[in-house]
Amino acid sequence: MTDSQPVTGRAIHPVEAARAEQYRFLSHVLSTAPDKAVLTQIAGLQGDDTPMGQAYGALATAAKTADPQAVQREYFELFVGVGRGELLPYASFYLTGFLNERPLAVLRDDLAQLGVARAVNRHDPEDHMALLLSVMADMIAGDIAVNAQAQAAFFSKHIAPWAAQFFDDLAVAPSARFYRPVAEIGRLLTDIEARAFQLAA
Repeated sequence: MTDSQPVTGRAIHPVEAARAEQYRFLSHVLSTAPDKAVLTQIAGLQGDDTPMGQAYGALATAAKTADPQAVQREYFELFVGVGRGELLPYASFYLTGFLNERPLAVLRDDLAQLGVARAVNRHDPEDHMALLLSVMADMIAGDIAVNAQAQAAFFSKHIAPWAAQFFDDLAVAPSARFYRPVAEIGRLLTDIEARAFQLAA
């Protein structure tokens, strides 16, 4: 959803790589419905006894029996719809009740300072949850050169104020089936990140 150029070639710690991977995965499944190949990859994920591991295990189980066309329809009903989807995954809507409001303007200023530009032929407002998660992934991976404090500031300003409500809404959305464990992964990830940033402050 954005064009950002890698500015560092540094290797990152495995923990940071795993963080970036989780953000990027969530961004991907929130920006487009997974096709058959992606569903096959998801079906191969291994869970564990942790809450996050259980959420990934539930998602892998859902992917094993998911029909790609049904997941496409589910994505359409949830996020696109005829007129609008069941959810509007935009910060402005969650924070003000309207699209294209002040949170979007503030985000655009911050993205410009980070050197992140709207991708060609993308027309969604930049405050889509998928884009915000993608920016976090790029910052963690070093593709956008910022320090940990800047990561924390971006998260607390643009994701934390509405992520929990968005993922709670996704979990109970009428059309959500495959996306229910996605919602749980998103809820857990953003809660873990919020706590970690608070401890590091």
